[in-house]
Amino acid sequence: MSIVVEHDKRRREILEKALDVFVDEGFEDVTIQKIADRCGITRTTLYIYFKNKKDLFNFSIKQFMGKVERIILDVRKNRDINIVEKISRVLSYIIDLLEENRRLLLITLDYMLYVARNNGDPDSQIQRRTLRMRHILASMVIEGIRAGEIVPMNVRAADDLLYGLIESAIYRLVVLKHDSVSELKQAVELAVKQVQVVR
Repeated sequence: MSIVVEHDKRRREILEKALDVFVDEGFEDVTIQKIADRCGITRTTLYIYFKNKKDLFNFSIKQFMGKVERIILDVRKNRDINIVEKISRVLSYIIDLLEENRRLLLITLDYMLYVARNNGDPDSQIQRRTLRMRHILASMVIEGIRAGEIVPMNVRAADDLLYGLIESAIYRLVVLKHDSVSELKQAVELAVKQVQVVR
């Protein structure tokens, strides 16, 4: 196995254990030493893989958003379904992925609160992280309008609606601690059908 593959594997192993530390301690109270202790390695070894706790956190978000983007692009390539069904599937798959990654969502919300408490701008950080995903969703809406599958509408408002459903899923999963997202998936289907051109 190459050194790069081993390095990436080790980073993911560290990340898994670090997520538990973040959940247990909260973003603000986590230290590199606590993460190193949980991983059974020295701080010096941990610094080989991550510069600091923010670097580790950013790596986890990057990994997650990479999965989201791959899901969207895979569904978008499917030529067997129309654009309305593609949008519905994308949102459903994202909601499933959110449900599988509750720990990361909890840490992300904790981090956003930490940023806000320290006079930072969590909204701009979220926008920066979700820009590509939102752009792809908006381009799917445009494609649907051009194909006559989606009623003509303000694309930005449609993108905000779709993204709002994702935010709602995060809120329900992390803050309200809902066990299931089935109701939210039904809401997604209903919302997407509302924009579909009836033939």
